[in-house]
Amino acid sequence: MQIAALKRQAGELAVSFVESGMVIGLGHGSTAAFALRRIAQMLRDGQLRNILGVPCSTQVEHEARQLGIPLTTLDEHPVIDLTIDGADEVDPDLNLIKGGGGALLREKIVAQASRREIIVVDESKLSPALGTHRPLPVEVVPFGWRSQAAFVESLGARVVLRQDGAGHPLKTDQGNWILDCHFGPIADPWQLARKLEARAGIVEHGLFLALATEVIVAGAQGIRHLRRDKTEEMRT
Repeated sequence: MQIAALKRQAGELAVSFVESGMVIGLGHGSTAAFALRRIAQMLRDGQLRNILGVPCSTQVEHEARQLGIPLTTLDEHPVIDLTIDGADEVDPDLNLIKGGGGALLREKIVAQASRREIIVVDESKLSPALGTHRPLPVEVVPFGWRSQAAFVESLGARVVLRQDGAGHPLKTDQGNWILDCHFGPIADPWQLARKLEARAGIVEHGLFLALATEVIVAGAQGIRHLRRDKTEEMRT
């Protein structure tokens, strides 16, 4: 219960940076969901007005509609003022692994379109090096997926095709499949990203490098607000 309360506080702190009239990226994940509900509450209370949301997944789109949050698209608003999203792993430079929920392609498109990207996580997601605790999701087209798996294995990973509850390949919102790639600690994530991006058949990877402007961390000692300029604020 304490962790859930801290996650809620982290999500709500992120929402405190939202201003009326903004276009907001609506992220995927359990901690980002608290931010989604807080935005909806502030809209109902009149604390926020003229907000438009760009959801990072069809699931978030459905939840936002149920909560009454007005939505738009990147075609209509190609620049996003602020995105609030989660992450699976965060390194000391605020680089991320994302994609545990299967929405990494849309999440990265939204992140790259955002002036400000606030990540909300609990402290278990902090890591000395990306890949230490979580596999790297890699989204691939179904055609020839085994050749992409072999390529990633040649880079040093143990590769598992992600499956749904029925034992079938899990389909992303774009109809692609996900390879969960167990590298262990990644010595040079930038070099790995370049190699993955050069391979035909790989649609996107879950390395989010230099995209988060700040990270809000919920932990046993309270809420930490980390910024890319290395400043930190503590809130209990």
